[in-house]
Amino acid sequence: QVQLVESGGGLVQAGGSLRLSCAASGSGFSINAMGWYRQAQGKQRELVARISSTVGSTNYADSVKGRFTISRDNGKNTMYLQMNNLKPEDTAVYYCNAETTVIGIIVHHWGQGTQVTVSS
Repeated sequence: QVQLVESGGGLVQAGGSLRLSCAASGSGFSINAMGWYRQAQGKQRELVARISSTVGSTNYADSVKGRFTISRDNGKNTMYLQMNNLKPEDTAVYYCNAETTVIGIIVHHWGQGTQVTVSS
């Protein structure tokens, strides 16, 4: 089982920066990829950024390209999301996600979420 713990959320003014962290723990698993999702009030959860475990390839939602950077430290089993030039529309609960494969089936694991609020 994979446990994910997020940290780093908070309140920031528009144009400011925040850095989210997600620490993965547990045993008997191999993480294929990790990512950040967010869910604003009244909206569906959406992918923000994702990074693969092997080659480290990344992909981003169009709305955050050029402002957010995802990275990971495999030695520490920790993933980061550096968020710069934050906008009020970035306000949401941000969730850490990890993908593992069990008998050929992709399994998604989720953290508890961390609130990010951007004031105008």
